[in-house]
Amino acid sequence: MAVDIQPACLGLYCGKTLLFKNGSTEIYGECGVCPRGQRTNAQKYCQPCTEFPELYDWLYLGFMAMLPLVLHWFFIEWYSGKKSSSALFQHITALFECTMAAIITLLVSDPVGVLYIRSCRVLMLSDWYTMLYNPSPDYVTTVHCTHEAVYPLYTIVFIYYAFCLVLMMLLRPLLVKKIACGLGKSDRFKSIYAALYFFPILTVLQAVGGGLLYYAFPYIILVLSLVTLAVYMSASEIENCYDLLVRKKRLIVLFSHWLLHAYGIISISRVDKLEQDLPLLALVPTPALFYLFTAKFTEPSRILSEGANGH
Repeated sequence: MAVDIQPACLGLYCGKTLLFKNGSTEIYGECGVCPRGQRTNAQKYCQPCTEFPELYDWLYLGFMAMLPLVLHWFFIEWYSGKKSSSALFQHITALFECTMAAIITLLVSDPVGVLYIRSCRVLMLSDWYTMLYNPSPDYVTTVHCTHEAVYPLYTIVFIYYAFCLVLMMLLRPLLVKKIACGLGKSDRFKSIYAALYFFPILTVLQAVGGGLLYYAFPYIILVLSLVTLAVYMSASEIENCYDLLVRKKRLIVLFSHWLLHAYGIISISRVDKLEQDLPLLALVPTPALFYLFTAKFTEPSRILSEGANGH
């Protein structure tokens, strides 16, 4: 195979784009930024991203997809409370919005029209921040080689958030106006207003901390699920199994947290060795059982009553 000889590329992510190929002859352009959907190989040539995401990549995308859904549910519950029976319908609508946004995002991603994506492997943390590795050969001129080396794990999240926001603005106001009769006019749309705040925050979070979240999200899931479960059970004054079983809503919250625990454990283990990693899922009920066994020593109801009395 004949390849044109050119000076080597400087920088970690600069590469040469294929201009012409005829049989065994390949002609590459000057060293620079790779086109979207490509990244440099070890020889500094831009190569298309043709691999499929690993299980860990899908789990990361699932985590980023769950964030707006969980926040939707939280604010719907927060502003609905016991004033209206419409919370359930709003929860279902939020789930429908996020599910449809995820499906549409996959369909418009490469390859278009199918529910899977092609990607490049994440090799190291710097792959998420290529803008920090633009070389300056003469310390004066900067060669801009910023591109999405982790294609499409970085930009696909922004596309998903955009579709979530559009679907929410199209569906939720109509639903809330029709069924949220138990709420005052000023309270009906507060969950929607909250989304208009947290979507920009999530976007900035992905833009700045996407690489850090990629490596830390399993531990974030475990810590947050443990903390929120303990707070919910103490706020609901659950001190034994009977208190837990007396309401279906409490069981739904418990099972939801167990699913998050399992998700975090699978993300950490990556299920590389199935026979060794699957038994770890037996640890999922442990936090709830530990809380129930030790609640009689801490007496959450007494602590809450003293806090309400100002002691």
